[in-house]
Amino acid sequence: MKALLINGSPHPNGCTFTALSLVKEQLEKEGIETEIVQIGTKDIRGCIGCRKCATLGHCIFSDIVNEIAPKLMEADGVIGSPVYFAGMNGTLVSFMDRLFYSTGDKRMKVGAAVVSSRRAGSVQTFNAINSYFTISQMPIASSRYWNEVHGYTKEDVMKDEEGVQTMRILGKNMAFLMKAIETQKEKEGLPRLLKKLE
Repeated sequence: MKALLINGSPHPNGCTFTALSLVKEQLEKEGIETEIVQIGTKDIRGCIGCRKCATLGHCIFSDIVNEIAPKLMEADGVIGSPVYFAGMNGTLVSFMDRLFYSTGDKRMKVGAAVVSSRRAGSVQTFNAINSYFTISQMPIASSRYWNEVHGYTKEDVMKDEEGVQTMRILGKNMAFLMKAIETQKEKEGLPRLLKKLE
């Protein structure tokens, strides 16, 4: 089993990466193969709604979105974002819009949002990321608090004891949920895909 961890921060070793690394550590302890992908410094344009992906099978723009799409389809996802003005940073918004619109059936993949903020705005960002999962019929892994850490530096994050513990619990809960869904898929397969308004 695999988990794809997407770091939307432009800082490859900053606060968001630190939070994702804590989740990664727990997933790997549970036997889940993990990969952290850094997209925060990439030049990623927004979706233009051309719908070419429906016929091409991938986004019309050739960039990291198309590179990551196959990894998402074969794995489960954890999305990490810093907070910019009480929301996701622009690069991650463009990435998520195009990635989720241009890829196929993501039902029963386990999603989890991880958010890093210095002080505030984390809940809005958390809800925004989770919206991509819920519209895609992806179960959401949770912890015992919202999946957030606080700090201005990675050292600050490690001093956020509750945030660190929240990330560790998230990793364990996500692994459990992934394994439970995989067991059920082996027994009965995925739920039947209903057509709109069926």
